[in-house]
Amino acid sequence: MAKELSKVSKNKSVKLVSLISGGIDSPVATHLMLKKGVDLVFVHMDNRPFIDDRPLNKVMSLLEHLAKLHKKDLKLYVVPHGPNQSLFASSCDRKLTCVLCRRMMYRVGENVAKLENADAILTGESLGQVASQTLDNLFVEKQSIATRVLSPLIGFDKEETIKIAKEIGTYEISILPGECCSLTPLYPETHANLKYVESEESNIDITSLLDESVSNAKIITIKFK
Repeated sequence: MAKELSKVSKNKSVKLVSLISGGIDSPVATHLMLKKGVDLVFVHMDNRPFIDDRPLNKVMSLLEHLAKLHKKDLKLYVVPHGPNQSLFASSCDRKLTCVLCRRMMYRVGENVAKLENADAILTGESLGQVASQTLDNLFVEKQSIATRVLSPLIGFDKEETIKIAKEIGTYEISILPGECCSLTPLYPETHANLKYVESEESNIDITSLLDESVSNAKIITIKFK
């Protein structure tokens, strides 16, 4: 019986929802999983009007490159995130904007994972790299969902990630000019407290916000050429 279970587990295909941006890290995490033969569906949180069109254009270029590199079509959900960001900024403690943003990203990823029958969420997080990725913030952000989160770059330093990005040809795309989110607080929270974050979130109807975000997502298929 143990041998049979091991065989089933080994042969079961794994499907992940990749939270992808136009930056350096998430395309590298994506490549590492595609290299292992994992099936991926992509979610990009579209922050317009608090950014311009360039981040989405970079995501499209990155996925076109990865589709060609791995010789497979890729499916992308472009999820409107600007309305969520606006509410977070106007209704909650401003220093929590980035933490609340990422908690919503995880919720959207979890929702898409259910739609796609995926096993987990994939991110390009690296511990302590930016304010939203300190140990305390990562813990609080992941408490927003029950779905498993895989972060293959968690122990990488930036130079290690850049080395891989250059090797696979995503680096030059990722460093193209792109507007940063204009809602990033001047002094973001780096040691978020779960109870306080949940209290601030109670100012917003998160369920309705999530439903609206996912229902208004645009689905794009990036064809392997």
